[in-house]
Amino acid sequence: MKRRVGIMANRSLVTCKKTEVLDVYGQVAAFAVLKGNQGAIKLIRYTSDGQFMSMAEPADFVHVYDTKRGYEEEREIDSFGEISGVSFRPDTESLFIGVWDGTHGSLLQYTRSRNNSYLDWML
Repeated sequence: MKRRVGIMANRSLVTCKKTEVLDVYGQVAAFAVLKGNQGAIKLIRYTSDGQFMSMAEPADFVHVYDTKRGYEEEREIDSFGEISGVSFRPDTESLFIGVWDGTHGSLLQYTRSRNNSYLDWML
């Protein structure tokens, strides 16, 4: 049975650095607690297939979680500046992050790495 996920983010927008992931079918306790580095989580996005979730802090950090592995596997992307937006490409191959620092703006693109072995054709 697939989980229907609900996100409860940051009870206090200034001091809380965690986001709770809940099952919307009445699970009382969170099955995952995702922590940030600086403060409240600003943006949450899922890939179209639901395998990955990105979570952006107001500045400098974007976290990418593997939802199929229970949010236990995380990659942290560290940049410099305010995070203005996060989006996945519809085919889930790329993650785009908008960054602004007061003087410059930029769009960062991260592409999934693949193990290019001779068995890839079987996937």
